[in-house]
Amino acid sequence: MRRRLYFTVPDTASARRIRDELLLARIEDQNIHVMAREGVALTGLNEASILQTSDFVHGAETGLAIGGGIGIVAGLVAVFFPPAGVDLQLVTILLTALIGAAFGAWVASMVASSIPNSRLKGFESSLAAGHVLMMVDVPSGRTDEIRMRVTSHHPEAMNSGVEPTIPAFP
Repeated sequence: MRRRLYFTVPDTASARRIRDELLLARIEDQNIHVMAREGVALTGLNEASILQTSDFVHGAETGLAIGGGIGIVAGLVAVFFPPAGVDLQLVTILLTALIGAAFGAWVASMVASSIPNSRLKGFESSLAAGHVLMMVDVPSGRTDEIRMRVTSHHPEAMNSGVEPTIPAFP
């Protein structure tokens, strides 16, 4: 299980120094993402992808659940009220649930990819002021250690919170 730490830093030079220190602390580069307003050069840093900047993951999870539920209902209707001359098996429910879940996840994630991540709403003013947001995914057992390391060695980094859990795949 991983947790996401948020730090707001004044500029990209500070973000690079913190990233280098995190690498020495054995936090992989793929787990360190930065975000800034348009026009700020983030060369040498991992820019946050659509998975971090939009509600893509939340949309996919929601679509998976709703689509799967609708698929189960559709399968039950098809099995108990089959079309004339067709003998449907119970596996039909499983198939319609899987198809519904896949379709729901796809559609909902496409819609959600255009919606800004609601968890980042609190950082809009800092980003507009030219600051850089760092998102660091760390093992849950090392959360306090990494947070203390960054804030003690880099007083310019403002500890901006911890996300309780993050999805396993982004």
